[in-house]
Amino acid sequence: MPSPDLTISEQDRFIAEAFERDESRLRGFIRKRVLDTADAEDVLQDVFYELIQAYRMMKPAEQTTAWLFRVARNRIVDLFRRKKAVSLNETVGVEDDAPMLEDLLPSPDAGPEAIYARNVLLDAIDEALEEMPENQREVFVAHELMGRSFKELSDETGVSVNTLLSRKRYAVLFLRERLQELDRDFAK
Repeated sequence: MPSPDLTISEQDRFIAEAFERDESRLRGFIRKRVLDTADAEDVLQDVFYELIQAYRMMKPAEQTTAWLFRVARNRIVDLFRRKKAVSLNETVGVEDDAPMLEDLLPSPDAGPEAIYARNVLLDAIDEALEEMPENQREVFVAHELMGRSFKELSDETGVSVNTLLSRKRYAVLFLRERLQELDRDFAK
């Protein structure tokens, strides 16, 4: 690991070496978790931008490769949180008068207990998504949270629409079961 006393040209060389060494693996890591190509490229750019910023501010990372993957993981989580926040205002069902997910959660204006319950529910959903098999999670996140169509996902991944529908069904059943467990825990 280079010392923080590097000149700008030495920093540039080190950053270029890190990019050349880690860019391909990092891109693959991100693309496995972010289905949208543009979003994946944005995450990759953000990661290397943070590396540049760290060196310019004389705060180089100890283990650069591990640091890059940690930053990528954090940016992916940030991306999904942004997408989820937007999707809370989309309807839950297909009918015109279907409730929105936001309507099903306790209001953040209803006091501390409601805020706590809302956060517990959102955390439970996050945890359940993490525990879900990756292929089910990817379809659920892409369709429900990112608004991607099954046809679009099928064209992109080569997986049939029926298989994607089945994976999403299992994801929904898994989430439903986890939220029912949470409900039982609160009832105790």
